[in-house]
Amino acid sequence: QVQLVESGGGLVQAGESLRLSCAASGSIFSINTMGWYRQAPGKQRELVATITSGGSINYADSVKSRFTISRDNAKNTVYLQMDSLKPEDTAVYYCKADLVQRGGVAWFNYWGQGTQVTVSS
Repeated sequence: QVQLVESGGGLVQAGESLRLSCAASGSIFSINTMGWYRQAPGKQRELVATITSGGSINYADSVKSRFTISRDNAKNTVYLQMDSLKPEDTAVYYCKADLVQRGGVAWFNYWGQGTQVTVSS
C-alpha cells in the first residue's frame, strides 16, 4: 500500500506565507513526478506546480514568482513554499505522485487526502 500525507495548511492573512509538505510512504520502488494541485469551492481541480525526479519544474502562471516547489528524493517528500498569499489562493491543496510500487510494472498516480489553505483579506 502507498500513502501520501500532506501537512502544513492553515489560515493566514493576505501577504503571509505557508509551507506545505507531502510525504509518500509504503511499498514504493520509484517516484517520477510529484506535484501540487488545488481545488477551490465550485471550481475544478487545477495544477499548481510539479517537479520531476530530475528536478524539472512547472508552475501555473497564477503562482509563478510566489510559490516554490522542491523535493527530497531520499525522503519521498515534496514541499510547496507559498509566499505573498492572496485570497484567491484559498483552496484544498492536494499532493500527487506518479510512482511504481515494489514488484510492480506499471506507473500509477496516487493522491493525498488534501489540506485546507485559507487566505483572508
